[in-house]
Amino acid sequence: MKKLAVVKTVLVLTAFVLLASSAYAEITNTSGLYFRLRQETWDNMFDMNKSDAANANPYSRQDENYWRLKSSVWDNVDFDKQYGLFVKVTNEARYFMTSNTPAQVGLNGDEFLFDNLYVYAKKPAGLPVDLTIGRQDFLGAFGEGFLIMDGTPLDGSRTFYFNAARALVTINDRYNVDFVYLFTQENDGALPSYSMYKQATYGFEKRPLNSYDEKGVVIYGRGKVTDNVTVEPYYIWKEEATPNAKTAATNPALRLNTYGLRAVVGFGEGWKARAEYALQSGEYNDANKTKREGSGGYAYLGRAYNNITMKPSWDLGYITMSGDDQSTTKNEGWDPLFSRYPQISELYSLTLLTETGIPAYWTNINIYRALVRVKPTEETQLEVSYNYLMADKKFSAASGPFVPLFSGTSKDRGQLITAKLSRKFSPTLDGYLLVEQFLPSNFYAQTNRFDAQFVRWELQWKI
Repeated sequence: MKKLAVVKTVLVLTAFVLLASSAYAEITNTSGLYFRLRQETWDNMFDMNKSDAANANPYSRQDENYWRLKSSVWDNVDFDKQYGLFVKVTNEARYFMTSNTPAQVGLNGDEFLFDNLYVYAKKPAGLPVDLTIGRQDFLGAFGEGFLIMDGTPLDGSRTFYFNAARALVTINDRYNVDFVYLFTQENDGALPSYSMYKQATYGFEKRPLNSYDEKGVVIYGRGKVTDNVTVEPYYIWKEEATPNAKTAATNPALRLNTYGLRAVVGFGEGWKARAEYALQSGEYNDANKTKREGSGGYAYLGRAYNNITMKPSWDLGYITMSGDDQSTTKNEGWDPLFSRYPQISELYSLTLLTETGIPAYWTNINIYRALVRVKPTEETQLEVSYNYLMADKKFSAASGPFVPLFSGTSKDRGQLITAKLSRKFSPTLDGYLLVEQFLPSNFYAQTNRFDAQFVRWELQWKI
């Protein structure tokens, strides 16, 4: 609680200083509204079983069909285009037509919560640094989001925020470096919220945001070595707290160091190569001080044809994330840090729950990926991908409800096909249709190899 009190005090004091120092400043105020309507259907996604009747062996569960209604209101107060305060309040109610949890069928209310609340200062006192303090998003801030993207993974895309202090130091027009301290929570306790949950349905007051409390320190550099070559070295320290003191022996806290480098190279007409690789080392706070190691990265080669009709482009790539060798005492599995989100797939990110107990916990996976985009019109884009998925290590769950789901004898996860059609209807309205199909293979048990499907359509208004 002391940490939360300090964060709130810093926010209040910083806002006061900005307001006081800007008493005679040029003040501008902008605000807006946002509404997003989605419908999603989940078919065989967690069980790869055509049966909808829950049973222990072979594992199966009810499919899902539901609506998501997200609304936000935001306001930004800016002083002399140098200091400012940004606030956004969000709510996402859901309506379930069918669900694996029968009690939540029907309309489910949500919290009204602070999605963002931060103050910022751009080069205060002429210093070459931009400061942002408070609840903020890091979407697109750190490479392609391979390690830092979503601080609230369990609420889906309702929010992405981190509670953080960020200092972006500009060395010159070609080099800069970010220094970030951040923390996330299982449930939001840093700022107040108003809950509309039906307690009998959920059994908790606030929506779960994360599987455990966590904090981290990020040092992330960016350098434009030449006009066509960019490099981004980084170091990330992370601590994952014990989810529950009663299970500390089986779920001990973890401290982890991650060292990595991302590079982007442009060459020729429309050609681009990009790659990222990182190594991890740390240990658990258990009696044996169990070691944790891992490695992960990706490499892509692509080309865009912007002077051709429909502006086609393509990417060929490979993604790797190490798996745990269950025959050793240490854990060699890749830890996705703050990137537990649909990196390449909505469907498969959720399916990963059955291996780790945490959705979108990308680990023990190798992916061969091909992607094509075309633009039939300036307002329309079609994106299609084919993915062949392998495990880094064979997987055999030792306990839990998902044990019958895995064969334990093969690394062949299967094939994933995705298609997304996007359309911008007006300056304030856009939408898309997303269809994903997974064809499981021998990584899964013989009884759990039926095709899985994810379908979503969306409309969003920004005013």
